Amino acid sequence: MNAFSVSADRSTPSDRAGDSIAEADLCDQHAVPNPHPARLGPLGLAVLLSGGFITIFDLFVVNVAIPSMQATLSASFAQINFIIVAYELAYGVLLIAGSRLGDRHGRRRMFTLGMVGFALASALCGVAPTANALIGARVLQGVAAAMLFPQVYALIRVSYDGAARRRAFGLMGMTLGLAAIAGQVLGGWIVHADLFGLAWRGIFLMNVPLGLVAWALARHIPESRQAAPKRAHTAASNHARAAGDGGATAAVRAADMDWMGAAWVGAGLALLLLALVEGPAQHWPAWTLASGAASVLLLAVFVRQQQRVKAQGRAPLVDMSLMAQPRFAAGCVLVMLIFSTASAMFLCYALLVQTGFGLDALTAGLIFAPASVGFVAGSMAAPRLVARFGVRAIALAALLYGGATATLMVHVGGAGAALSPWSLVPALVWLGAAQGAVNTPLVNLALGLVEDRHAGMAAGVVSTVQQVGAALGVSMAGMLFGGALARNADASAPERYAQAFAAAMQFNVAAIATSVVLLAWLSRRP
Repeated sequence: MNAFSVSADRSTPSDRAGDSIAEADLCDQHAVPNPHPARLGPLGLAVLLSGGFITIFDLFVVNVAIPSMQATLSASFAQINFIIVAYELAYGVLLIAGSRLGDRHGRRRMFTLGMVGFALASALCGVAPTANALIGARVLQGVAAAMLFPQVYALIRVSYDGAARRRAFGLMGMTLGLAAIAGQVLGGWIVHADLFGLAWRGIFLMNVPLGLVAWALARHIPESRQAAPKRAHTAASNHARAAGDGGATAAVRAADMDWMGAAWVGAGLALLLLALVEGPAQHWPAWTLASGAASVLLLAVFVRQQQRVKAQGRAPLVDMSLMAQPRFAAGCVLVMLIFSTASAMFLCYALLVQTGFGLDALTAGLIFAPASVGFVAGSMAAPRLVARFGVRAIALAALLYGGATATLMVHVGGAGAALSPWSLVPALVWLGAAQGAVNTPLVNLALGLVEDRHAGMAAGVVSTVQQVGAALGVSMAGMLFGGALARNADASAPERYAQAFAAAMQFNVAAIATSVVLLAWLSRRP
């Protein structure tokens, strides 16, 4: 594209000398080495981080705006649920496709298109006249987010090395965590302040100028894409000649986007997320169970289809040999579990203090605000601790994160109706600091378990399991929360919601405990 173009893949001469002829297929896409890769400057990194911020912010901010939406749109409970789910579904199911489009056509290009699309979709959300129109605009928001978000991970992964990469991912983790917290704090203030009489619409319209500014500054991001070496093109030409076709035709086939694979995985993940999100809300009717079963079948078909694509000498959407690596698979499970606890915590906290104890959105956000201070402190300390102690530092942070969650669970459940919401602040600060120390290095850990040539693909997979984790957390916590509400139907609202919060946090404690075990296993492996 230009003088600042960088390659996503780096391989050494000794690596290539050890390759056999059988390995020289189109799916073994080591990029041409670049001894002087362009680096992201501070402004380029800031632009990338802004893209990560708005995608996660809009994932969480809707929770605090639900009462305002119900009042102004006369939305039913089902419509409100789909306003939340529409973004999650479109975002989650298209993340892998978005990452591969960046690999093929340029990550900066896809990031720029995604930012413009997100700004336009946010404008449509902000002016939506009906609940159904808002649902449609949220789908478009999710599509744009899936186009831009994987490029953030991939561009950081290929633009930095060593300590610089750890610092960049540290800033990325801090940004994502603050975006989730800002969804509670800033979102609550925007809704409560009712700026210009916009009520909930302001949470979407604020994305428009931010997205347009990021689009204008995207030129400070060096272009990057996945490049195939000469030997891959040679193999393509030989294969094409043997089949009676021109080498150019084979090269085009290798570079084509695997839209069939994208359709299979998109449909499978859509049905899975639909079952996870809607099942608890609808008390698991038969159609949600059928949706879950169908998702398993479609994802199995996707795996087989990807194996056939690779065997035919074409580039698969996801190289299944990547998913077969135990360490990367464990990293993906870790990301899913940790991010599931975040979504569960934010949802249950909002229900506890707003619905159970009757606080307004601003007060609820102010109580949670000190957690952001702890999160920033934990995020800043994490890269140095991981550089010195390795995975053991993340395991210790996860243990502290579990301790803070358990403390909140016991405190809220024990106090019941007598709970003072402000008494949650110390435990929330503790939880924020520990969560920052876990979240910040976790993505770098997962992506660091693969080779550079798989950076874009791995970024799409990790982004997808984040979203699946978010849906899983909402689903599991929702089941436990709803069950506790039903069991305490005769109690006062504060008592019912306090016990429901304590019950839901059992999922978080169990998920974090599993994460500690996985981190301990990874710390013992080279």
